[in-house]
Amino acid sequence: MQRITPLAARSALGLAALLLAGCSTTTSPSGSAAVAPVPRIILDTDVGSSTDDLFALEMLYRYEEAGRCRLLGVVVDRPGEANAAFVDAMNAWAGRPDLPVGLVRRGPEKAMVFIDYAHVADSTDANGRPLFPRAAPGPGGRPDGWVLYRRLLAGQPDGSVTICSIGFLTCLAQLLESPPDDLSPLGGVALVRRKVSRAIVMGGTFAKDAEPEYNFAMDPEAVRTFFRLWPRDVDVVFSTAEVGDAIDYPPAQVVADLDGTDCHPIKQVYLQCDCDTGQRMWDPLAVVQAVEGDAPFALGDRGTVEIAPHGGASFARVPDGNCRRQLPGDAAWNAAMLEKIRSFNR
Repeated sequence: MQRITPLAARSALGLAALLLAGCSTTTSPSGSAAVAPVPRIILDTDVGSSTDDLFALEMLYRYEEAGRCRLLGVVVDRPGEANAAFVDAMNAWAGRPDLPVGLVRRGPEKAMVFIDYAHVADSTDANGRPLFPRAAPGPGGRPDGWVLYRRLLAGQPDGSVTICSIGFLTCLAQLLESPPDDLSPLGGVALVRRKVSRAIVMGGTFAKDAEPEYNFAMDPEAVRTFFRLWPRDVDVVFSTAEVGDAIDYPPAQVVADLDGTDCHPIKQVYLQCDCDTGQRMWDPLAVVQAVEGDAPFALGDRGTVEIAPHGGASFARVPDGNCRRQLPGDAAWNAAMLEKIRSFNR
């Protein structure tokens, strides 16, 4: 069985092309061009159900390899050690076994699972050897998600961190409620205000009378806490369900795009599980904006968000509001975005 090379060992020529294709620049006072600082990203994911989380994580590895972001850590907001272990396996496969992983301990225990794929991380080859070897967590185990947030944020420059949330808002709510501790003298709200530049949140649907979107519906209390405590001077951009609904990456195409190897965690998920569940590429859109900024998207007006008791969201236009939304694209935009996602996976 062919072993795929770690991302860090891939072609320097291909990486250079990716870097040059998307590198943003700023102009210094002297008029010379300078490369803009890359975003420092914490990914917050409900990995263990839909596979769009896996593509989002893979894209962040590739972006980082190309010098376009720094991935600081991964917070797993779906309870279960197996879900965090899957992220460990992906990190090791990608050449990032050092990447810290936190796990929610007080989260939505009955969150719906569409594709139960966490077991794939323990796959073996014909000789019984692990396909995706990785180190076990240290003696203290994985930290709680909100604790990892505090640890990572405390160590970063002020205003430098982008939070990319593609799952539940549980750990973010727990972070905002957290008191000062030995990691930081700041409480959660003050720590976010000081360290976070903005959050990109895959979640919500703002159509009138719409049912709550999945990520909001699974833990509505956390959603209410998030919107009550999130600092009003820190921007939030929503990648809503409507934007990704038209971006379909069919299972047969996923497998075909990975025809050079069987030793790929995403391919093994698609080989071992029924992934034809109607899911779309929602989560990667949040990653694209977290790394590439606003340019690839049409954004709505600024405003504020209100959450109903059942978890439904409503958006009110307010000129100085800290919330914005991605707007759905046309057929050409959808096709181009799918091709971008596929290019990271091939």
